[in-house]
Amino acid sequence: MKLVIYMPALNEEKGIRDVIESFPKEIEGIEKIKVLVIDDGSTDNTVKIAKDNGADVVSHKVNKGVGSAFQSAVTYCLENEADILVSIDADRQFNSKQIPEMIEPILKDKADMVTGNRFANSIPENMPKSKYWGNTQMSRLISLISGQKFRDVSCGFRAYNREALMRLNLFGDFTYTQETILDMVYKGLRVIEYPVDVIYYKSRKSRVAGNILKYTFNTLVIIIKTLRDYKPMLFFGGLGSISMIIGSGFELFLFLHYFITGIYYPYKATGFIGLGFLVFGLLFIMLGFLAGMFNRIRMTQEKTLYEIRKERYDN
Repeated sequence: MKLVIYMPALNEEKGIRDVIESFPKEIEGIEKIKVLVIDDGSTDNTVKIAKDNGADVVSHKVNKGVGSAFQSAVTYCLENEADILVSIDADRQFNSKQIPEMIEPILKDKADMVTGNRFANSIPENMPKSKYWGNTQMSRLISLISGQKFRDVSCGFRAYNREALMRLNLFGDFTYTQETILDMVYKGLRVIEYPVDVIYYKSRKSRVAGNILKYTFNTLVIIIKTLRDYKPMLFFGGLGSISMIIGSGFELFLFLHYFITGIYYPYKATGFIGLGFLVFGLLFIMLGFLAGMFNRIRMTQEKTLYEIRKERYDN
């Protein structure tokens, strides 16, 4: 079994040596451990320090985001015959001594993906309450969409087996954490959470969630696109149903007004507005049926992509 421990890094020269040195050198059930650093456009000595400490480095010429960095890590693992990929941040927030615990469910074939849960016991010390609230709401949304209960969908400390890496097909550059969970669950893979330790440094500002409004917007865009692609009838049918309910409300109001007064005046325009909502609702539902047909084509393409990866990387 070959394990790759991966870190996305952007100007992490101050701490990346300590992080690499903290990784376990031996793990029961693992014959080979390799450290991978995805340099996401660093302008300091991150790359040199990482290489000097035995890590393989894949560099992006410009900053592309952690989502793009993760996709580069997945490609590296497939090309280098890795059996398990562990992702962990380079800012020393997570306890790297927990890596053996994270991969244990995979080694025992009880999970295809293990994602860290920072909130198993309480709010981590020094974590901003606004960030905790945002994570909680996002976890509730992902749980609702996926049909599986999650408490932390944004944690960067995770583990994947080779089957998960083969089946992953992501599109988000900004972040990947929520999209990955939805992609895995929708494809029928086993995703579980594991309690992890985390330290929040008061002086450090998150590069991904530093601006909570921007982070929320970009993350919601990725989630909406994923929901649109994997559950098109739920997405378009939901929009259509809402539109038709609003339209029916307008029409019911106009009907009641006419029933009481015998005239449409002065609410005649209400009928046209309601009719517009009803038409748009019907169009959304029809679009949902069409998207459902296209979704079958996408599923076939996903299976083809999986077989191509199996043929390319495993044979």
